[in-house]
Amino acid sequence: MKRKCKILISSKNGKKAIYLDEENSAEIYAYLTRDNRHKKKFKFISEIILEGHKVPDVYDKEEINSKCKDVTAMKFFKGQDNDRIYCKEIHTLTGTHIVVAAILYEKKKTQKLNKEQIAIIEKVGGYDYEV
Repeated sequence: MKRKCKILISSKNGKKAIYLDEENSAEIYAYLTRDNRHKKKFKFISEIILEGHKVPDVYDKEEINSKCKDVTAMKFFKGQDNDRIYCKEIHTLTGTHIVVAAILYEKKKTQKLNKEQIAIIEKVGGYDYEV
C-alpha cells in the first residue's frame, strides 16, 4: 500500500523538495516548530538538503542493510538531545529529488544503532510513497 505525503518546502529551482509523511506529519511538524532552536536547526538542515550539500553531521544515509535503501536521517542536536527524523529519498519521473520526513525518533542515546532504531530504519526503507 502506498503512503501519502505532503510538501513542506522546495528548492528555488523546484528540483529538490522536503515532504512530510501524512500519517506522522502532525508529530513531525510540531517537533520542527517546537521553539526557535528547533526552527533554526531545521532551516539549516533543509538548506543543506535543498542546495545539495553533503554534511554527514546533520544529514546522512542510514543504509545499514539491503532493507534500508534510500533511508536517511536528519540529525538534530548531535551530542545533546540527539534527535532524528528518519527519511526516505525518492526521485520522481520528472527528475525531482524528494526527501520524505517519515518518522521522528527523539533522544537517541548511543552512537551505534540499537534493535529499535534498526527496526524503524527498516520500516522506513519499506515505505512506498505516492507523490
